[in-house]
Amino acid sequence: MTTPSPDPLHRRDVIVAVSCGLFVAAMVGAAYAAVPFYDWFCRATGFNGTTQVATSAPAGVIDRKVTVRFDANVDRKLPWRFEPEQNSIEVKLGEVVTVHYRVTNEAARPITAQAGYNVAPLNAGSYFQKINCFCFTEQTLKAGETREMAVVFYVDPAMVKDSDGREINSITLSYTFYKLPDPVTPPVADGSAPGRRGQI
Repeated sequence: MTTPSPDPLHRRDVIVAVSCGLFVAAMVGAAYAAVPFYDWFCRATGFNGTTQVATSAPAGVIDRKVTVRFDANVDRKLPWRFEPEQNSIEVKLGEVVTVHYRVTNEAARPITAQAGYNVAPLNAGSYFQKINCFCFTEQTLKAGETREMAVVFYVDPAMVKDSDGREINSITLSYTFYKLPDPVTPPVADGSAPGRRGQI
């Protein structure tokens, strides 16, 4: 007795299903990989105004100066007051500078937030070197608390060797604070309210 050969239509459906499954898996993997790759690309190239993280002090200071302006913003959902201690300074290329921002929680309860940043013009990002910064670090402020936060940076003298960079006379460093979700309080095992003993 001979075994009937598989139905060609059934075999085609299986091939199409497997191909679709592999395609979906590849797209999901690519989506997860895109985020760290994009972050690496921005940090490596200064794309989209992403500043660089300095691993050492600059080689030297040159007389060429630029004006660095400081901008502070908060998300509309965040009841914080956030401002730079000075609106702008003039710095020499290669000069290590420390500036401060001040933030106050104007709410009646503790709130946690985190700041993102960028620089403008966008092509200045690859030359703006941060040595120390409060960005991407969770900041929890008590009700009414004020905190001073420092930014240490320099502008790379290599900027004058770039045909686009040598035309830059001012750079704006901009920070925006975003509210983070409130922590979830775990439920009490016996069903009683936190801080109270269960009824007997």
